[in-house]
Amino acid sequence: MKDSSEFGVVLSRESNDPKMFETYNMGTMAKIIDWEQGNDGLLGISTIGTNKFKLLGMNKQDDGLNIGNVEIFEREGDFKPTENFSNLVSLLKAILDDINLYNDDEKKFESASWVSFRFAEILPLKLEDKQRCLEIDDPIIRLNYLEPLIRMIRENSQQ
Repeated sequence: MKDSSEFGVVLSRESNDPKMFETYNMGTMAKIIDWEQGNDGLLGISTIGTNKFKLLGMNKQDDGLNIGNVEIFEREGDFKPTENFSNLVSLLKAILDDINLYNDDEKKFESASWVSFRFAEILPLKLEDKQRCLEIDDPIIRLNYLEPLIRMIRENSQQ
């Protein structure tokens, strides 16, 4: 926190060996943007994701900290969502207006990458679906992946 350095976050998954854990190979670099210490002494942090990375290897230090060797990917291009995704853009606008999560200057509805990652961030998706969204390199393909999941969530919420 002192030097604002970033750290990697990867999703873990069950392993055949209960004493071990496995991780997915794709993760997100994160940066601490705010923190607070609770009355119980625990440190609460707020982070923001910065870049995707591929985990190339990992080892555990004596203190239990896992250190990884990663390849960091450049940010995706800001492709405009195609017309057939205008309903998803409108839906995201309505959702974000309701939850007041982003300031107006942070909203990038003209970016398919930003729109698709916001859906993956805020929707009640299975962790595996969120992971799949992270692994998809093309924001239009990611929106195509998300569209039926969004439809299913909407249908289930109306029942």
